[in-house]
Amino acid sequence: MSTTVVTAAAVSRPQRWALAALLLGGIAIGCSPIFVRLSEVGPMATAFWRVGLAMLPLLLWYGSNSAGATGTETRPRGLADRLALVLPGLMLAGDLAAWHIALYKTSVANATLLANMAPIFVTLGGWLIFRTPITRIFLAGLTLALAGVVILRGGPQALGSGNLAGDAIAMGASVFYAGYILSLGRLRSRFSTLTTLLWTTGSAAVFMAPLALLLETDLWPLTFYGWAILLGLAWFTHAGGQGLIIFALAWLPPAFSSLTLLIQPVVAAILAWVLLSEPLGAMQAIGGIVILAGIMIARKG
Repeated sequence: MSTTVVTAAAVSRPQRWALAALLLGGIAIGCSPIFVRLSEVGPMATAFWRVGLAMLPLLLWYGSNSAGATGTETRPRGLADRLALVLPGLMLAGDLAAWHIALYKTSVANATLLANMAPIFVTLGGWLIFRTPITRIFLAGLTLALAGVVILRGGPQALGSGNLAGDAIAMGASVFYAGYILSLGRLRSRFSTLTTLLWTTGSAAVFMAPLALLLETDLWPLTFYGWAILLGLAWFTHAGGQGLIIFALAWLPPAFSSLTLLIQPVVAAILAWVLLSEPLGAMQAIGGIVILAGIMIARKG
């Protein structure tokens, strides 16, 4: 009996650390709308610099590691490994591009709400592709958390000023992000946080570069402040936030992880209230509480 107890504790300890990392990663990613709003360059250029500049600390980390990676994995071998590591970068680039296009095609409320529907597609994708079991408790938590997102964004009445094409693009962003989370979840059983993040970020930068060149006229910030905003977005939000999320996916299921990341709009709303003086009323507070309650319920499932 004592051996069983020790083993259970050993298993739950890394899961607790992974959950803490996931929450911190979600908080870091939740800061990204503030950096985007303060950026001096266009949205596509901002998305490119987000992943392009993030390569600097990742390459330094990679260079300081004599083995080229951390953890229990080895370097990628063969074309199949490299394609598997590039796939999340393609999905991330698709998510960033679709999200920024949707902001110009439809209302901010619609774009934000529909882009946060990723947990639905992660859950469905995990069940259809990988036959991941889904419990009723998890579905209840998922439904509650998504309802909290709707409340946070102003309720159903806030969704009437959108554009059908823009709404479809925003929904496409959530599908891309679901593919990103699902593909990362499969990789983390074989590759380290550093290797996964380095390949994902580098490939996302490669895919975003032509979009930025084609769709933007202003690619370069003109002031030190503009570069500081982009560095904060790249180093703190992407390298730090995505690194914590990728670390957590080694121990936590993708469906639960994507649901927990719904803490991002809560963080964004609070920061917009503090830094940009955007109103934060009772509905936003209730929505945030409902999201957190949904996450807690889903964790038991």
